[in-house]
Amino acid sequence: MESSPPAARPGAVVGILAFAGIVAALTQTLVVPLIAELPKLFDTSASNASWVITATLLAAAVATPVAGRLGDMYGKRRMLLVSLVPLVLGSVVCALSSSVVPMIGGRALQGLGMGVVPLGISLLRDVVPAEKLGPSIAIMSASMGVGGALGLPFAAAIAENSSWRVLFWVVAVLAVAVGALILALVPGDRPATRSTSFDLLGAVGLGAALICLLLAVSKGADWGWGSATTLTLFAAVLVLLPAWGWWELRLSEPLVDLRVTVRPQVLMTNTASILVGFAMYAQSLVVPQLLQLPEATGYGLGQSMLAMGLWMAPAGLMMMAMSPVGAKLSAAKGPKVTLAVGSLLIAAGYGLSVPLIGADSPWSLLIVTLVCNSGVGFAYGAMPALIMGAVPQSETASANSFNALMRSIGTSFAAAVIGVVLARMTTDFGGFQLASQNGFRVAMLIGCGVGLAAAVVAALIPVRPPTAPLRPAASNSPAGVPEASESKA
Repeated sequence: MESSPPAARPGAVVGILAFAGIVAALTQTLVVPLIAELPKLFDTSASNASWVITATLLAAAVATPVAGRLGDMYGKRRMLLVSLVPLVLGSVVCALSSSVVPMIGGRALQGLGMGVVPLGISLLRDVVPAEKLGPSIAIMSASMGVGGALGLPFAAAIAENSSWRVLFWVVAVLAVAVGALILALVPGDRPATRSTSFDLLGAVGLGAALICLLLAVSKGADWGWGSATTLTLFAAVLVLLPAWGWWELRLSEPLVDLRVTVRPQVLMTNTASILVGFAMYAQSLVVPQLLQLPEATGYGLGQSMLAMGLWMAPAGLMMMAMSPVGAKLSAAKGPKVTLAVGSLLIAAGYGLSVPLIGADSPWSLLIVTLVCNSGVGFAYGAMPALIMGAVPQSETASANSFNALMRSIGTSFAAAVIGVVLARMTTDFGGFQLASQNGFRVAMLIGCGVGLAAAVVAALIPVRPPTAPLRPAASNSPAGVPEASESKA
């Protein structure tokens, strides 16, 4: 059995877990500067090279709910360490790859480690004192934004000035460092459930349904939305998801307790999470393109990849800076209000962007990303608090992992919808078809509408009052996140 160090300072624990989240986010964004170069680097087609991103998305979607359930069964700290293993191995495989197949395999391994963030958030409930839990959750949630924002300039700088392989070696070293810090300084937690049986069939069923759904959504534009492959995948989802739900409801210890997920507070929070995930990701698809398109288009700003990353980086830092403010709002008014305010801020950022597209300065787009990511910082800190306030202690990790999965599904749909809009609304530029200025405006208006929809859903979340006395962290139920009733009815 792994060693369980004595309780560490809360600040150190939160810092280490946030560092883990930053490394996980960095893993997702570090290939962005390489996308255009991958076909040439590996002597393959652009379609094959796109699987370098798709493989990570699919593996993460399957691994995240599984890691959450295993965290509840065997301990969240232990599963955090286990999740870092494929992250390290995948990085090494990618660094050593000389063809696209092992590169895709390495990226899939990296995706298996994406349960780090929901596991880290869930572990906070067990090891952080009650009075520090709210801010700690907010900081941990914001780590994904920081890693994503810093990853772009970091990856672009290395790709432009060194070998692309260095990117993966750096991530491997950082993941090893995270594991060492967790072993040395993060206290152990007790498994939240005595269950010794893992719902393998449920994991396979959910994984198959998610793969079919995300493949159809992410590849539908390439294959054709009306193609036999895309329609078959959507049809498979319609068969697999109900079958999986039927199976889960039969079990006393399922992979995902659907009786808990349909509780109004959990169901509405997960619905809002899909919308927030969509709204968060849409602007990250639009703004980088506007920054990099040629100035001669009349709306592009002609920035290099590295300059684009540097203009995007402050938004991620703003997400981290606003997370304590969001935590204070949650403490005063409740996380439901924080989620609604965050969603409204996201919508406001999108609305602000519409007249600013075409402005002759990257500062205008910087303002847009700062406003949007301020809202994301509020929302991402509030959602785990709402989830943990409505689920039993024994299902903290699996419920948070399922919530993270909902956000990922939202980002996948954002990529599909915004991709279709920008592909259909084009203009001719020197013989090349580029997304038009109106196309970018429509994309941002869609993001604004989704942000407003998230605010409405958040306002309708029926927050349940605590059903048990609040206990200190030593008894594994910090105040700040009410202990939900253990009843699954």
